Amino acid sequence: MTDENSMNLLDGENEQENDLVELIDENGEHTVFEHLATLEYEGDSYLALCDPESNEDDLEVFILKIEQDDDGNDVYNVPEDDVADAVFAKLVQLLEDLDQE
Repeated sequence: MTDENSMNLLDGENEQENDLVELIDENGEHTVFEHLATLEYEGDSYLALCDPESNEDDLEVFILKIEQDDDGNDVYNVPEDDVADAVFAKLVQLLEDLDQE
């Protein structure tokens, strides 16, 4: 992945507090997301995020791969489309399983 698709976690404490995370991109732009889930796929970890102001009828999910940079900091990259689709399918299955319980 290229650097233009990566983001760094800015405030991990918010995530545990209210499921909101603030990410900062390589241009210094801050964006707040709602954390839906952290999923494992083929040995890697991925975040499923959405716009916290979106409604269930118009929900756009963002999938980011969790990696580490040379300094050991978490970096979030946009995965290839086929991987993002597979992770999204896993998220949908997880949500369906929770609805059935």
